[in-house]
Amino acid sequence: MISEMALQTIRNFAMEQNILLNEPMRGHVTFRVGGPADCFVEVCDKEALRKLCKYLKAAGIPYFVMGNGSNLLVSDAGYQGVILRVQGGMNEITVNGTCVKAQAGATMAQVAKVAMEHGLTGLEFASGIPGTIGGGIVMNAGAYDGDMSQVVKSVEVLSPDGEFWTLDNATMEFGYRTSAVKGHAYVVTEAEFELTPGNPAQIKAVMDGLAAKRREKQPLEFPSAGSTFKRPEGYFAGKLIQDAGLRGFAIGGAQVSEKHCGFVINTRPGDTTAAEIYALIKHVQAVVKEKFDVELEPEVIFLGEF
Repeated sequence: MISEMALQTIRNFAMEQNILLNEPMRGHVTFRVGGPADCFVEVCDKEALRKLCKYLKAAGIPYFVMGNGSNLLVSDAGYQGVILRVQGGMNEITVNGTCVKAQAGATMAQVAKVAMEHGLTGLEFASGIPGTIGGGIVMNAGAYDGDMSQVVKSVEVLSPDGEFWTLDNATMEFGYRTSAVKGHAYVVTEAEFELTPGNPAQIKAVMDGLAAKRREKQPLEFPSAGSTFKRPEGYFAGKLIQDAGLRGFAIGGAQVSEKHCGFVINTRPGDTTAAEIYALIKHVQAVVKEKFDVELEPEVIFLGEF
């Protein structure tokens, strides 16, 4: 529960209509499950984000910064603290020559589309990834042999001390589904991409081709968080799960997709619980570990008590 004093301070940094109390998180994450956050704030600009993070940290109030909620599983009990969502307001995209600069709240699909319209190639892989630039930078999001590390020139982050820093590609320590942001508790506010001139029609053709592959191979008709597990070294998560006999295995409304075993899907939106999805993820991990002695690490972030 957020105190009235804390709420009054939050109102100093965000518009009243952008502050929601006891807000169900199922409407803000792609799994379409999750209980209420004590306080949910749409952040309109990076200065407001800086002030909010600084205040909440000093006050000892738990908070979490999110984008599109495409990689997030929120507990049925919700989140006891403040959710700061940057997708709504911090989504400006600008182009200068071969450089594209995007704020953290812009989606990867939006940025890829703008790059295509300006005849810039390099972000085609990101055109079907549902997350925001902020989330994509944090986890070095990628698909079809491309990832953020290949195109990022620099990243502006908010440090734990409330200062804005600009980190170059090398300083970002990009790895497989990870970056320096995770280890240092930074918050991404903006990223600049260095792209290559190309033909807009050809770029669009590549993006259309990747979209067709996704529709063919991924269960896009069901709520999910995309690929549930990271790729174990030397293996493919989906293949391990399939070979473990778990294709179609379900706990309640949570199911291992029959179309792509690397996806845990919500087959009954409105009825499925976060606890069922969590239990299925843990079951898959346990079975794969038992059968193949391979640890599956979730890509999904678990928020709240499970």
